[in-house]
Amino acid sequence: MTETTQRRNTAGRQDAATTSQGAKGAPGTRGSTAVADTVVAKIAGMAAREIPEVHHLGGGMTRAFGAVRQRVPGGSGSGVTQGVKVEVGERQAAVDLDLVVEYGAAIADTAADVRTNVVNAVERMTGLEVVEVNIAVDDVHLPDEEEDESEQQEGRRVA
Repeated sequence: MTETTQRRNTAGRQDAATTSQGAKGAPGTRGSTAVADTVVAKIAGMAAREIPEVHHLGGGMTRAFGAVRQRVPGGSGSGVTQGVKVEVGERQAAVDLDLVVEYGAAIADTAADVRTNVVNAVERMTGLEVVEVNIAVDDVHLPDEEEDESEQQEGRRVA
């Protein structure tokens, strides 16, 4: 009984607030909000990386350039947008992702999980409608590839 009363009271307060704001003008009519492409790209990159079967984002050359860029003093070290391309309009966004998937993962299921996570994150954080998320799986990460990479780095004299 008290829950119903609380809901009615809350609803009454919301209606009163809406009415008083309606007289002044809705909050959305007092200005505009523009979301930069880089913001959407970062959100999409982070959302894609949240899926456990995603090893890296970006194709082979993109990852190589990213590794060099991270080692250069003053270079962009974030790499969050690596492998992510976006187009942002006034109300909509489109996302293209290049993925490297872990060996053994079901690629179709992984792509569907990435797509769902990216759409949910971008729409929730920016309010933009995501019209498409195109995914290209460029490579499969094999478990023994990490050992090869670490051996190559140990053999270098300069990091």
